[in-house]
Order: sequence, then structure tokens, then C-alpha cells
Amino acid sequence: MAAGTPGGSEPSKMAVSTKTYAQDDAGVVVIIGSGAGGGTLANELAQRGVDVVLLEAGTQQSTSTYVNDEWASFNQLAWRDLRTTSGSFRLAKDFPNLPTWICKTVGGTTTHWAGASLRFREHEFKARTTYGTVAGANLLDWPLTLTELEPYYARAEDKLGVTRTNDIPGLPGNNNFKVLYNGAQKLGYEHCHTGRMAINSRPRAGRPACQQLGFCFQGCKMGAKWSTLYTEIPAAIQTGHCELRSQAHVSQIEHDAQGRVTGVVYFDAQGHPQRQRARLVCVAGNSIETPRLLLLSASAKYPDGLANSSGQVGRNYLRHTTGSVFAVMPEPVHMYRGTTMAGIIQDESHHDPKRGFVAGYELETVAVGLPFAAAFIAPGEWGPDFAAIMDGYDHLAGLWVVGEDMPQESNRVTLNTSKKDQWGLPVPHVHYDDHPNDVAMREHGFKQGKALYESVGATRVFLAPPYPSTHNMGTCRMSAKASEGVVNAHGQTHDIPNLFISDGSQYTSGAAVNPTLTIVTLAIRQAEHIAARLSAGEL
Repeated sequence: MAAGTPGGSEPSKMAVSTKTYAQDDAGVVVIIGSGAGGGTLANELAQRGVDVVLLEAGTQQSTSTYVNDEWASFNQLAWRDLRTTSGSFRLAKDFPNLPTWICKTVGGTTTHWAGASLRFREHEFKARTTYGTVAGANLLDWPLTLTELEPYYARAEDKLGVTRTNDIPGLPGNNNFKVLYNGAQKLGYEHCHTGRMAINSRPRAGRPACQQLGFCFQGCKMGAKWSTLYTEIPAAIQTGHCELRSQAHVSQIEHDAQGRVTGVVYFDAQGHPQRQRARLVCVAGNSIETPRLLLLSASAKYPDGLANSSGQVGRNYLRHTTGSVFAVMPEPVHMYRGTTMAGIIQDESHHDPKRGFVAGYELETVAVGLPFAAAFIAPGEWGPDFAAIMDGYDHLAGLWVVGEDMPQESNRVTLNTSKKDQWGLPVPHVHYDDHPNDVAMREHGFKQGKALYESVGATRVFLAPPYPSTHNMGTCRMSAKASEGVVNAHGQTHDIPNLFISDGSQYTSGAAVNPTLTIVTLAIRQAEHIAARLSAGEL
């Protein structure tokens, strides 16, 4: 497995493996999960000549099989296996078995995302240093800096084709954005635009330009929005160094007497257990399934689960401080037309404790179809007021508050041994309490959002609670000290040298920006590290 120079990534519509590896081949790298982290890592390693077996629990779709319908798309792509929930956050009441919204399909949650691709700011890598002591928060600085990540951010932006970078023009503004922009001007905000989006504003890298079809949070029918499904994974397979196995649900990571991982056990499409040996294993199952798998892999040598000597596996779960503001405007808006996240205001993303909280937040346009509006705008509500909202659907404008929530050790993913999934495995249990800082930030965002819409003539403004989270972070966080986290600056677990974490679980803190770009950035950097260590015989 010699390291080489990464090649191109001309996308194809379907990823069909021609190369296969023997299940007893102990020379392969096994990657669990095919989303932003796992799919990118697979391609970056394969381009360097590293042999990869990419395991995905879900089935494979394509731009031709995507359905441009919210509920049908949810049923097609979402991870709907049972989960349980506790805590004071609203979702424990509204959606007790759907605390998070991730995808179980080839491409992972890159098949179902808005496309917003923003860099961390320098201070957001230094949460403990910048914010100081915050009671009840388990703050920690990242073992990385913005300066170290900048060249990898640049590579990620080029790979994703992020608008407003690399001379790529921004997307056009729809009516929802125009309402937001006019309100931003009234409030004196200075940083409002149509966003940095991983959606082609013109043809690029074999993908067409966005046609502004609307209802585009689910799978992009045009393929204009970046997804590992039709970019990274086909490119990896085309190298001859990657095999994709879909419908492969990993249930355990195995290790030898010395404690090094040796392979994985998974259930195949027929429900039969299979075993794949490995030189090293990279886990990219999202911040719920990744710690769950480490905990499920407990053994006599690792009774608390793999890579858990610090006791931090599953802890410090982050989901961003969120909430939505919707407004009924005098004239039709048709917010669903055009891109879902059609604009952003960044003026509140700085750290200013004078506002009554540390860290910051963004205001991003949000659009939901009529069925999702009925489900999520006012969960559980009914009657004349609710009916009036639905009747005025075409007049709605909407924005989403997305801010940095505080890591708390008690916010965590554990195993619920009293509930089992279809494989007979304990389901993940998600406990989350809003920190007082999160509540203060959300209320500030609500106040600003309400003022924004009222400034441009809204006849009614209402505040919507958080949705099931799509921004799942933490649970296997990076740390300089092994006692404070799970992985080092390269996503390598402190306890087991040939076990890596390759998704948003690595996040030490959440920042105020959408997480996908940074997950891809970390995967590019991790691939470079792994390939170099393999070439040197150090892994």
C-alpha cells in the first residue's frame, strides 16, 4: 500500500465496486460509514494507493431514484432505527425516538443536507481560552488551530465547489433571501449574502449547475449539490483500491491480545454475520452511531468500550443551539422555491459576552414544505391558529438560528440495554439538557429574528422549537491530553493506535457554523497522516 499523489474525482452517478477484497485480508483499511467523513477519507486514501473496504449500513440510491418529496425522501434516506431520549430539551417530548436526523444510505447525511459550507473562526478552536470558565460546561481547546487547518480547508472548498471561494459565484437569492436581506439592512447587519454553499452555481467537476428546483434539502435530483454518493465514492472505486459494501451494519470492532484492532463484525443484507479483517479501522458513523459502536465493542480488556480510558466516549454530545423564526408576510413569498438555505447573516457569530452569553450564532434562511411545516413549526399544536399558519403557507418567510452550544459531560450517548434493534443490539440513548448559555443564545436569536421580520412588515411572527438535529457533533472529542478526550489531532484514538474516528464525533466544540466542511477538511488531513504512517510502516 504505497502512498502516492491524489488524483482527480470526476463524478459518476453510481458507485459500483469491481474490486473485492477477501474477508481475511488483514492489509485493508476498513472505513465504517460513507458520509462526509468516511466517503471523503475512502477517496483520499484510495487515490494514494491504500486498499480500502468501505462499509455502509444503508442501501444505495442515486439522482435518478431520489424522490423530490419530503416525507417520501425521509422514508427513503433517513436512519429510522429505534433510539430513545431523555433530558430537558424539547425534542425529548416532541420526538422521543427521533432526537437526531441522519441518513442510512450510501453517501450518509451528504445525501440530505442544505449544503452550507463555512469555516470555523480562529477563536472557535480555543473555546476554553476564549470563553473562560462557564459553569456546567466542559470546555476544551482543540489541539488544532485555524492556521494549521487553512490549507486543508482550501482543498475541501475546492473539492466541494463551495460558492464564493475559488472564483465561484454565489447562488441567486430567492424571495426568502430577499425578505431576510431587507430585514438585515433595516437592523444594520453588514454581513448578509446567499452563503458559501456546496451547490454548483455553474457547471463544475462533472456536475451541473443548480436549477433552483426547490424542496432541495433532501437528495439533489440534479446532482448540483456535493455528496460523497456521486463524487468521492465513485472516484475511490475507479482507482481500483476501494470496495464499497452497502447494507453492512457493523456490530463490533475486534482486537487482539495486545489491544490493537484486527477487524470488524457486521450483518450483511441477508442479516448474516460477517467478519472483515483490517490493518486499521476508521469509524465514521456520525456522533450517535460512532460512540455506540465503541461501547458495543467492550471486552475483557476494554470493559468500558474501545478507546474509553478517559471515560469520554459518548460524552459532550453537541447539536448546536437552534430554533426557527417564521413570519407571515403581506405578499406571497413561496419560500420553498430555490435553495433551502438561501442566505445567511453572520453579524451575530462573534464572541461578545455583553449579549448575555458566550460564543455566537448565525441566522440562516430555512424553508420547509407543507408537510414538514405541519410537523415541525408547532409540534403537537392544532386548532384555528395552527390552521391559519397552514392556510398562509405561501406567505411564510423563515430563518433558522444556529449557534455554538456548550459541551456538557452529562449530554451523552449511552446504550439502552432494555431496548434492542433489529439485530438484537442495545439501541443508543441520547440524553441532552440545554445549558443556560444555550437558552440565552436562542432567546437572543429569537428576538433578533422577530425584529428583523417586523422591520419589513410581517403581519405575524412565531417562534418554532428545535427540530431533530442534523448537526451532530462531539461524543469522541479531540484533546491534547488522553485524559480529556478520545482522539488526538489526527483523529487517532489515544488508546488504540490503529483505530481512528473520522466524523463529527471528533469535534472538541461545535462553533457557530454548519459542520460538514470541517468534517471533510479533517478527513483530508487524516488521510494524509494515515497514508504517510502506512508508507513508513508505522501503522
